[in-house]
Amino acid sequence: MCGITGIANRKHEAIDSSELQRMCAMLQHRGPDEDGFFTDDGIGLAMRRLSIVDLATGQQPMTNEDGTVWVIFNGEIYNHRPIREKLQQQGHIFRTQSDTEVIIHAYEAYGEACVEQFNGMFAFAIWDSSQRKLFLARDRLGIKPLYYWSDSDQLVFGSELKAILAHHAPPRTLCPNAIDHFLTLEYIPAPLTIFETIYKLPAGHTLTFDEHGVKVKRYWDVRFDDKPAQSEDEAVAILRDLLQDAVQMRLMSDVPLGALLSGGIDSSTIVQAMSTTMTEPVKTFSIGFGDPTYNELPYARLAATAFHTEHREAYLEPDIVDLAQRLICHLDEPLGDFSIMPTFLVSQIARQHVTVALAGDGGDELFAGYDTYVAQAMAQRYERVLPTAVRERFAPKIAARFKPQAAKKGLTNKVKRFVEGAALPPSLQHTRWMMFLTSADRRALYRPNFAATITNTPEETIAGHFARAGQCDPLTRQQYVDVNTYLVDNILTKVDRMSMATSLEVRVPFLDHRIVEFALNLPPHFKLRPGQTKWLLRRAMTGYLPQPIIDKPKEGFSIPMKHWLRSTLKPLLLDTLSAETITRRGLFNPTTINHWIDAHLTGSANHSHRLWALMVLELWQQANLD
Repeated sequence: MCGITGIANRKHEAIDSSELQRMCAMLQHRGPDEDGFFTDDGIGLAMRRLSIVDLATGQQPMTNEDGTVWVIFNGEIYNHRPIREKLQQQGHIFRTQSDTEVIIHAYEAYGEACVEQFNGMFAFAIWDSSQRKLFLARDRLGIKPLYYWSDSDQLVFGSELKAILAHHAPPRTLCPNAIDHFLTLEYIPAPLTIFETIYKLPAGHTLTFDEHGVKVKRYWDVRFDDKPAQSEDEAVAILRDLLQDAVQMRLMSDVPLGALLSGGIDSSTIVQAMSTTMTEPVKTFSIGFGDPTYNELPYARLAATAFHTEHREAYLEPDIVDLAQRLICHLDEPLGDFSIMPTFLVSQIARQHVTVALAGDGGDELFAGYDTYVAQAMAQRYERVLPTAVRERFAPKIAARFKPQAAKKGLTNKVKRFVEGAALPPSLQHTRWMMFLTSADRRALYRPNFAATITNTPEETIAGHFARAGQCDPLTRQQYVDVNTYLVDNILTKVDRMSMATSLEVRVPFLDHRIVEFALNLPPHFKLRPGQTKWLLRRAMTGYLPQPIIDKPKEGFSIPMKHWLRSTLKPLLLDTLSAETITRRGLFNPTTINHWIDAHLTGSANHSHRLWALMVLELWQQANLD
């Protein structure tokens, strides 16, 4: 695990080594153990290393035998040993036991198609001096990040935005489309970033920079086949085998490892698989809350007891003002997900005992675990019964009269959210319940001069992903959209930034691409049934996990933000979103924001998502622009 960054130019000009060192220093938290540099005419590569595999000889940048190919690499190639054996049979000579060296020789053997050989999480850069070519690649699911900026002469890249911004050339012009997407979705989807001319390399893509310019190419997408579906029993057996193999591959480490255990079925499944493979007890780590409707520690303890783990846990207290402001600096760009705080704290606890942790992320997207999938199934009946005018105008007004419940979830809260989402266009499908501003909200919020600069809406972005999903069944299309948007640009971004802020590597077995393709090719009734999400996963784990965990509904890894904004975080809310501050920025209408604040503080509405997103944006601007 590392942080990587670099500079390439077409004029073969010498690289400013002090600038490259500044860029690298911005990634020290990602790799506290050592750094490494390579410079030549027109190229500069740098990395920070978190030593996990081949501690003695795995230093980077790494080169081939004759010094014509250099690589810097962030992540892990879990199948590097069988690839190494195949390459050795072809005559390649290896000097280390590192998976990094496998990338070099695979590139020599297969060229840019080397990425198709790898099972892992990765972002890497290869400098091919014989072709004067820089080749960048990001793993299939986008577990590891990679950003870039280019102009007519040069390209600058890095694992995080802050490394690119340490270079003198990239401008810091905010991207209106990114702000619009962020406030609506709580994240910024690739290839957008918060800056207008800096981009994310999308998941499953490569980038080539040479004398012809920049070329971005997709090398992987979920493949849908027309083969007859296997029986449910066959699917259960296949899933168990895939999960066990994916977990076993991700135990590759020369340093201590453990697991992040929430108490849900996903993380408990990972711990169960680890416990059957490891010879010593699994080290598990959990975070809890004082509010019992948010606290899942009893389930985490149940799993820890069942699998005899070395279990550690802590509570997240509501006095989080300093923590919230500190974490926003680690985000690079705004991210509105409340769970950045518990994710950081559980990573911090884990890092005191291990360097690597496995986690259950991805299970909800692959096996239909979110309430939004259930809501969409219900919406089809709801839309047949109620006329459009009732759904879009009258039902939301009636639902708005009911005060939200204090609990995390509850019938009133679910009904209000369902009615609000069902008023949005049916073409958005389940993403209606994953959007936090309607087009009317945005018209009320945005000042005319800012609104006029927006050229691509979140609705258009979502529609594009649905179009690419093809003609598969509606549930699978929704899962495909989530894998390409919410999963990569919210969930995985959150996990990467918060774990790397503590120098902890997190691995996600559910996102082995073999499991992803298997799950998305399952018939919908294997995943979602009336009153039951994750049908196949629950069946596969019955008898292996404690039954209360099997039966437990999805809760979500969140915090009581709606309460904290009325108490501990209220001063920060009022200061950050004061009329004076909003007016000075010139983007938003302070009257609209004040209305949302008043409604939230009096308890007549729950505007925690939109208010927190606005707070994150302002705090981010203070930290990064002011």
